[in-house]
Amino acid sequence: MNFTNEDYFKGIVLFGLNAATYKMALAQTLLKASREGKTELSWEELSTTYFDAYKARLAANSMPQQGNPNRLTKMERIIKEHELGVLTSNQAIDKVADTAFDDVVPRFQTIGSDKNIVASYFYDIEKGKKLVLKDSLLSLTEPQINTLQQEVHARWGLLEGAFSINQTNFELANNIREIYLKNGHERKALTHNIPFLSGYQGNVCFYCGEPMDDNIHVDHVLPRQVINHDEIWNLVLSHGDCNLLKSDRLVGQHFVEKLIARNENIMGSNHPWKAKIQSTLGSTPKKRASNLNMHYDNIKSVLGRYYWGGSDSYNPASDPFYRRLITALNNK
Repeated sequence: MNFTNEDYFKGIVLFGLNAATYKMALAQTLLKASREGKTELSWEELSTTYFDAYKARLAANSMPQQGNPNRLTKMERIIKEHELGVLTSNQAIDKVADTAFDDVVPRFQTIGSDKNIVASYFYDIEKGKKLVLKDSLLSLTEPQINTLQQEVHARWGLLEGAFSINQTNFELANNIREIYLKNGHERKALTHNIPFLSGYQGNVCFYCGEPMDDNIHVDHVLPRQVINHDEIWNLVLSHGDCNLLKSDRLVGQHFVEKLIARNENIMGSNHPWKAKIQSTLGSTPKKRASNLNMHYDNIKSVLGRYYWGGSDSYNPASDPFYRRLITALNNK
């Protein structure tokens, strides 16, 4: 059978594998370029149009843009940072150019999981420079573009509706995320904290209680995806495997209690980080525990019941951390 260019574009929109709405925004961007008769899109123009598409979409219809309740998409974070004044328009567009296209641009031209049906059918990629648009896109007529835009709009809405099923507390979660985004900062290198954290943690993995090995990860107990900072009170050391098992999930209450105890170990020292923790969480053990639990409750409001209690073999009662002298002295 002979299929039209409209058929192929519609196939991408309707039968692509969509874990997020990125493909819909790129489809909208490409249709705009086709309507304007552009033969290529520079990376800057691609980023600007893509950013504008998401900005308009989220302003009119603030709905989740992916199914994982733990995460915001990169585009959601960029738009929110722009709305909150963390990023200027130019900074936001630069961030889109640098981070948003790694998956969607090379994978857009796929129907289902088959990369061969429409591979390079509508554009060629010069990564970081431009998209070269082909006649298959530019030959779409005005009525065809209008029809395809309606399909994109409808498909985008269906995806948002499906994603919202997993995020029943979306409005509250969104408000909490905005607070942390407003007060947060870009991710920093964390490995320099390893020697400092090890002793105050009892030289064992925070999540399994076994001695540390050479594969040491610095992890955020409360997921960075929500809390959006690298403050020492939320950083621990773990085995690489334990960190991967935990991923971005909320931890069980026993790990929050352990984090409170670990922080009191730091507070019992004369390390400069003591003052930072005190200014952030409070001047007394009771205030620090209360504020950390407040952050934990906020994260629960965002992530719901999707939590991780540790490896099957982990037992807080036998965790050697609690039998270390430093813990006994600072958690009386």
